[in-house]
Amino acid sequence: MNTLDAILIIMGMFVVTFGVRFVLFARAHKVIMPVFVEKALKYVPVAVLTAIITPMIFVRGDQLVLSVFNPWLLGALAAFAVGVWRQHQLLTILVGVMVFFAAKYAFSL
Repeated sequence: MNTLDAILIIMGMFVVTFGVRFVLFARAHKVIMPVFVEKALKYVPVAVLTAIITPMIFVRGDQLVLSVFNPWLLGALAAFAVGVWRQHQLLTILVGVMVFFAAKYAFSL
């Protein structure tokens, strides 16, 4: 690949990336969504994060791990409990990470 090819590839990626976003933002204020779609969109980030995190918590090497010695599971349970109890995002993340690292350290001894 020479320099011209690299420049053309980068410019092509820029046009595609910018074009897709520009079309969405340019039409964003002109599109009126039904109320039920707007309500449903509030849950998209939670659903996406759950879909990403759940396999990390429960699966190790293609096997389901439901052990109390699973630091991922302990961190997730602690984060879930704090999230339900306090409903504070930063505190939930902080407690979940702290429990995960404490469990990981304790189980490695």
